[in-house]
Amino acid sequence: MDVLNVMLSAGAVANAGGAIGAGLGAIGAGIGIGQIGKGALESIARQPEAINDIRSNMILTAALVEGAALFAIIIGFLAMVL
Repeated sequence: MDVLNVMLSAGAVANAGGAIGAGLGAIGAGIGIGQIGKGALESIARQPEAINDIRSNMILTAALVEGAALFAIIIGFLAMVL
């Protein structure tokens, strides 16, 4: 009976860890994309003529951050399921 309780509590810890990891991945992506937007706006304010280059680089970088965040969220969910 004690072994079963220990196994159930270990599963609960793994579920909590996976949920926390997925949440931190989402928070990190939000902070990262906010920093990208901030930097892009500051760059556009300094050099308005380079708006097209800055915008395309901003979108590409934000997509890369989103990809990393999606990977972190999937790993967190897998930790909860497995």
